[in-house]
Formats: sequence, structure tokens, C-alpha cells
Amino acid sequence: MPTRNVSGMRIMISADMEGATGVTWTDDVVPGTGPFERFRKLFTGDVNACVAGLADGGATGILVNEAHSAQRNLLLEELDTRARMLTGKHKPLAMMQGIDSGVDGVVFLGYHAGAGCDGVLAHTYLENSITGVWLDGTPASEGRLNAALAAEYGVPVLVVTGDDETCADAADYAPRAEQVVVKESVSRYAAICTPPAVAYQEITAAATRAMDGAGSLSPVVSAHHIDIEFDASHLAQAAAVVPTVELTGVRTVGFDAPTMTAAMKAFKVVTAIASGAIEGKYG
Repeated sequence: MPTRNVSGMRIMISADMEGATGVTWTDDVVPGTGPFERFRKLFTGDVNACVAGLADGGATGILVNEAHSAQRNLLLEELDTRARMLTGKHKPLAMMQGIDSGVDGVVFLGYHAGAGCDGVLAHTYLENSITGVWLDGTPASEGRLNAALAAEYGVPVLVVTGDDETCADAADYAPRAEQVVVKESVSRYAAICTPPAVAYQEITAAATRAMDGAGSLSPVVSAHHIDIEFDASHLAQAAAVVPTVELTGVRTVGFDAPTMTAAMKAFKVVTAIASGAIEGKYG
């Protein structure tokens, strides 16, 4: 069980956008489009609903780490004043920057299913060039990877929000976390969506309940193996240039790492190199 410090609980929110309330389409999450301006407001609404619930449950410090794309999507001017926001790219731990700062819990907000799976805008880091990721032999979404990283720092996953496929995935890698299904996946680009006012109420209530599980856990530090499958052979070949990364098939690479922190940093390098090797419409 977590060890609670009743004098002050610090919580981190890792906020992605594909799983936010109402989002179903590429333009919904791409800056510069009309839909993006609409949905960044709904995204900010999800975050504020979570902040309210965490504060109601006893959180005295809340850090929101923007985790989507360029990581400049949330509206700071509309952020609940009980939280602070970490925004911008090039963070060493990417979506999980701040997990090593002694927080007592983490929320995966607006998350989505992994590459090769059903779910709204499902992917793992690269939107359509990675077709599968496995952590120690188990298919891995961003949520599963990030939960393993949180475990290394003794931080429990408190809440997961997203579509129904996302929450079904979370039930396996974070069985004690509260789940909020804000939309039911119909296809990659369609969903039955909960109205924002209702979704916000559900997120707030879940975050409040989840604070009962906040507190430090015993860190789980171990070696890990990650496999990555790309949609084209040249991406695997480009990734295999990274030291320790081996070409294991025509479109697959794999690597070992002594810790999950090292594994995620290596994974970040691999995805960056593969992304740089994509050439126009042929990928």
C-alpha cells in the first residue's frame, strides 16, 4: 500500500490529447487547424476537471506535464490556478518529465491505445510509422511504457482517462487506477462521445477518489527489453544505427536496457531517428 504524507501530496498529470473529450480526428490535435483551436479548449477542460478533483482529494501541489506533440497545446491562461504547467519539447523523460521529482502519484489524462490496436487515433509515439511496440514481450501502449517508468520511481498511477480501449489496456498495467471513459471507440476516427460537462464531472470525481491511493511505493527497478516494429524496412535500418539497438527482422528492431529510465531514453532516440528517416508521402 502507498505511504501517505497527510501534510502535503504532490501529483503529476501527464496530459496527452488524442484521448481528450470529443477528439476523434487528425485535425482535432494538429496545431494550425480550426478544429484544433476548438479541441484544445476541451483538452484544457479535462485537465482543469482533474486538477479540481485532485485538490478536493488533498493534493497540495499539482504539476501538469504537456505530453502531446509539440507540447504547447494547453491554454495556460485558462489553467486552474492550483496547478502549474510544464510546457515545451526536449524534456529528458518526455511525457513523464517530473516523475523523478518525488511526486506521490501520476494521472494519465487524454491517453490512447497503442500502435496496432483498436482505438481512437491509436499509436505509440509515431502516429503511423510504428505498427507495434513490445515491453518485455507484452504489447505496449504509451500508457504501459509510462507506468513501468513510474513504477521505477515508486509512483502509483492514480487515474487514466481516454476511450474505452485505452481504459481496457490500463486495467492490465494499472489495475488499481481509476478509469474514466470519455468516449467509446467506433473506429480509428470515430467515437461515441460523452458531453464535456458530464466528462468533466466524471474526471473530477475519479481524481478525488484516486487520492486515497496516492503516496510513495517501493521502487521497482529492473532491466527491460523493448521491440519495435515499423511499417517500412528503411526505418528499422535507420534505428539500428543506434548503439545497443539491433535489427531483428526486416522491419523490426530490439534493444535491452538496465533500467526503465534508460529504456525510455533509448526509445526516444530510436523514434527520433526513425522520424527523421521518413521521406514524404512514401514514408
